[in-house]
Amino acid sequence: MLQGVRICFGPARAAAERDMATVMTLDSSAAWASATRMVAANRDLLMAIAGVFYVLPGLVGAVFVPSPAMTPEMSEAQVLMVMQNYYASSLPVLLLLSLLPMGGMLTMLVAMLDTARPTVAQAIRHSIRTLPSYFAAQLLIALAILPVSMALASLLALLLPDRLAVSVALGLLLYPIMRTMLVGPVVAGKGVRNPVAAVRASIQLTRGNAGRILLFIGLAAFVFLVVYGLIMMFVGVVLVLMFKGEPQRLLGEGVAGVLLAIGYTYFVAMLAAIYTQLASNVAGTAGR
Repeated sequence: MLQGVRICFGPARAAAERDMATVMTLDSSAAWASATRMVAANRDLLMAIAGVFYVLPGLVGAVFVPSPAMTPEMSEAQVLMVMQNYYASSLPVLLLLSLLPMGGMLTMLVAMLDTARPTVAQAIRHSIRTLPSYFAAQLLIALAILPVSMALASLLALLLPDRLAVSVALGLLLYPIMRTMLVGPVVAGKGVRNPVAAVRASIQLTRGNAGRILLFIGLAAFVFLVVYGLIMMFVGVVLVLMFKGEPQRLLGEGVAGVLLAIGYTYFVAMLAAIYTQLASNVAGTAGR
């Protein structure tokens, strides 16, 4: 019965306990420098991927499934009815358009993490093979997090106002989200096809670094949102003065799509840099 149990004594046990206790600390400055180098080194490749998987689907969505028109005079029931009709009629197209950015992220990760420097076609083929595993892993994460978040929000609603309870519950969800943030790099860079193994690997890599990852990504997101808001404010004024109606809307969607594609490219590069740093630290510790 004890055949599968390994008991360590002396130096071997001490080394195992030391490795388990060791927590690798994320160096956000080095991660950002690595992310910018990855973007610069693969600029042409990433531009092509971003155009195909982010900008183009965004324009297709703006033309064929535009957001429903809502006015401030609408009641909550009317808004809910409009949104239900919108998703009921557009759900298949929206699902397809949501899978494309997911594939784009995996393609970018392959381009940045594969030392063989694949072409766009090779990176796309690899991402297509890994997409089912990544999608399954994200589905498992959602199935694990959503019931917990709903139960937590219901419990907090007994003690706090509804909106505050929901806000607190969503804030607490940031921890498991940060712990599973590296599923994409694990699947695309390490080639892990088992969704459960990919989630487990991400949790292992991010041990002790959830707060640092949140601060790193959150600060970058805040800076991007400020820059994005300022640019879109200027672009909006120019478009209002020069265009009217549908051309104005489509040009605005196009500019927003390009800016969001740039931001998402840097976000993926940050994930790749975090993964590279933490994975190399773990490999270095294991080798000692």
